[in-house]
Formats: sequence, C-alpha cells, structure tokens
Amino acid sequence: MSSTTSTGAPLTKTKTHDPHAKRWTALIFIALAQLMVVLDATIVNIALPSAQKALDISDGNRQWVVTAYALAFGGLLLFGGRIADLWGRKRTFITGLLGFAGASALGGAAANEAMLLSARAAQGVFGALLAPAALSLLAVTFTEPKERAKAFGIFGAIAGGGAAIGLILGGLLTEYLDWRWTFFVNIPISIVAAAGAVVFIHDSPEGRNRDRLDIPGVVLATTGLVALVYGFTKAESDGWGANVTIGLFIASVVLLTAFLFVEKIVKAPLLPLRVLTERNRGGVYLSLGLAIIAMFGLFLFLTYYLQVVKGFSPVKSGLAFLPMVAGMITGSTQIGARLMNHVPPRLLMGPGFLVAAVGMLLLTQLEVDSSYAALVMPAQLLLGLGMGTSFMPAMSLATHGVQPRDAGVASAMVNTSQQVGGAIGIALLNTIAASSTTDYLKSHLKSPRPSQLLINQAAVHGYATAIWWAVGILVLSAGIAFTLINTGKPQHGVVAGSTGENVEDAAPPVVVH
Repeated sequence: MSSTTSTGAPLTKTKTHDPHAKRWTALIFIALAQLMVVLDATIVNIALPSAQKALDISDGNRQWVVTAYALAFGGLLLFGGRIADLWGRKRTFITGLLGFAGASALGGAAANEAMLLSARAAQGVFGALLAPAALSLLAVTFTEPKERAKAFGIFGAIAGGGAAIGLILGGLLTEYLDWRWTFFVNIPISIVAAAGAVVFIHDSPEGRNRDRLDIPGVVLATTGLVALVYGFTKAESDGWGANVTIGLFIASVVLLTAFLFVEKIVKAPLLPLRVLTERNRGGVYLSLGLAIIAMFGLFLFLTYYLQVVKGFSPVKSGLAFLPMVAGMITGSTQIGARLMNHVPPRLLMGPGFLVAAVGMLLLTQLEVDSSYAALVMPAQLLLGLGMGTSFMPAMSLATHGVQPRDAGVASAMVNTSQQVGGAIGIALLNTIAASSTTDYLKSHLKSPRPSQLLINQAAVHGYATAIWWAVGILVLSAGIAFTLINTGKPQHGVVAGSTGENVEDAAPPVVVH
C-alpha cells in the first residue's frame, strides 16, 4: 500500500515493508525446519541397531521404524500441501513444527516397540504438514530474482544434503550420547523454528485458497501413495513376485488412476491437474524423483560399505559423508544460485545430473580394499556438486508460475516425488544388489562355508552392480531435464500467479509486504 506526502509525492518506504525486511531472518527458520524434516529420513538409520536392542524389536519389525515415517510422510504430503493453501502457510508451518516436536518427544521416551512406531508415524504426519508449507512460504517470500536465487540455493542445499547430514548427526548422537537423542534433538530445533516463525515469517491471507477440501481426492491420493510406497517396501523384504507386493502395486495403480479421474471432474480438486501437467513442473517432479532413487540407494550402500566392509565406526562413517554435503552446498549456493538468473534451468539441471552420474560412475569401481581418499571422497564430491547444482533450480521451478492458491500443493508435489523416489530407490537398488551378491557367492563359493573376505567381495560386487543402475537413472534424469524443461530462459523470480496461467481463475497474487 503506497503513501504520499502532503504535496502528493509518493513515499518510497513505508512501515508496510517492515515484515518483508525480515525475510532473510525468516529464511533461517524455514531452512531449519526443512533440515529437520529431511535429516529425519536418515538420522534414525544409524541409531536403529541400538534402538532395536534396547526395545527388543524383532528383525522382521525393525524396518517399520523407517517405513512408518516414510508411509505417513509420503502418503499425506498432498493433503498437507492443500491444508497449507486452505488454512494458511504460516499457521500450518507452526502447527507442523510443534506436532513434530511432540512426536519426537514420544519417540525419545519410547518404552516399547509400539510407542516408537507410533512416534515415527506421527513424525511423518506432521512432516507432511511442515515440508510443503516451508517451500511455499519460501516461494512467496522471495520474489526479486537475485534474492530468490540465493534463497533457493540455500534451500536446495539443505533439501539435497539433509539426508547425508542425518547420517552424520545420527552417528555422533548414537555413539557419544544415546540413540534416544536422534529423536530428542528435534525438540529444540522445532521450538526455535516455531518461535522464529511467529516473529519473523509473514504470510498474506490474500493468496489463500478459499475452496472446500476435496475429501474423495484426499482419500484416494493418500491410500494410493501409501500403497505405492508400501509396495516397494514389501518388494524389498518379500520379493517382487510376492502376492502382497503385486497386490499393493495393483491397488496403487487403481487408486491413483481413480484419483486423477476425480481431480478432472470435481469443482475444487486436491491436486489441480494444471499444477501437474505444466511441462516444466512435470519435468522437475519426474527428473528429481528419479535422481532421488539413485541418491537414496547410494546412501544405503555407502553406509554398509563403510561400516561393514571397511570397519568404520558410526561416527566415522557418518563423517565420511561430509564431502557429499560440502559438494551439495557448493553446487547449490555457489554454482546454481549464481547462474540461475543467467542460465536456463535445463542447462543447470541436465549437466548437474550428468556430473552426479560421473561421480556415481566412479563408485562402480568399488572394491573391498578401495581407498576412501582416492575413490569414495572424489566420487562424493562430484555427486554432491552435481546434485546441488540441479536441486536449486528444481526447487525454484517446482513453484514457478503457479497460482497463489496452488503454492502449497505444488510444493507438496516436489516433496512427494522425493519421498516416493527415496522409497523406490532403497527397495529397487537394494533388491538388485542382494540378487547380484547371491549370484556372486554361488559362482565363487569353493567350500561349504564362505570366508569373510568372499562375503565382503560379494557384497561390494552387489553394490557396484546396483550403482551401475543408479548411473543409468541419473543419465535418464538428465535427459528428462533437457527434454521437458523448456522455459528457454533464466528464471527471473516469477512468483505464483504471475505467468498468466489460468488467469481468469486466479486468486489475487500473494503480496509479501
């Protein structure tokens, strides 16, 4: 809102700009919340053996400590994104933070298996509120091109490197404190982020979606995504040909197809198809989801390689991921952010995925006695640089040009592609590695009992075989980015509602004061 002097001359600065002046401080708390959500996907992994022993969790049920989080998070993300659009991004963000803190407290205090699994599911539920609200807040807070590039550079680095940071932090907390601290650590983070959000984050109500919630869409999307994620989980444990696995995949196809049909005919869809079918955003969701398949599979293999084959402690194996984190931060903040306003997005994402593929290609040469410094570290640096460079424009494009009322659900879609990609990556690549390991053992076994060396050689052969698949997946991601992402010009901070897409239906643009 503009003001004038008594002579009618406009004033250039007014009090209405004050909340907007706090946007960089707001970014700290948005980024902190995103870091907590992303690292929680992996922080418990290293602590899992200790938690399993303490709570007497069976080998058959231990996977649920990870799966309960992934199912709730991945299944409810679209719902969480639409809640942010309907209820308000700031309110949803704060609710997600406080709920996540409560769920983490429950997990840290878990006295038995049921309590721990319930806490992990609750973390997933509140994470599904928090993650899309964080990204959509970022999208409507930073609208000036150079500032938007910097902000999304920081956010992209966190989104990409958070999982590796989780492995590092999980190792440190488990070894020097207790596995319960992998939960308790979220409580101060959540409280600080929520307090900062109350003071520094501003969310205009003018871009809020006023439509009624699409209940049939919520039910179909949630059950369909849960069936899909759980199907890949069962494929890993029971096999791809198991009746339960096949049944879950069939159910997911039926439910998600029904969901798309419903979204075409309802007046106020949960996921407006204009968000999904726009070429550039569709290219981001698909290419990023595929890249995450490769990346999450690698986290699993490298963790086992470093701890089981190389004998690293939890702390040492966690710290061994630092080069990847450094590469992510450098690629996102120094390469992606600096070039985003000068280079078309596809010329950042495509080459970025190819650089990551080169890093992955180096890891196909893994052997039992491979040098960390000569092979693993440079491979991680390349992988981090490539993924960091790609993540930054991808995160920005995910909400690029959407209507204000769709910002939350567009943000949820990029998070959904990451969650589903992570579940697929762990299940698919782990299955390939296990099969290759078994074949290697059968062909090289010369005595009834294999030696430890042969077991390690077989495991590393399995990892390398699966990593070859990851290389191919990253090359495919690059191809999709080059082909589908066709904005043809650098991103200039176009914000929600500014592209003219369905202008006749658009809600008023979000005004960030």
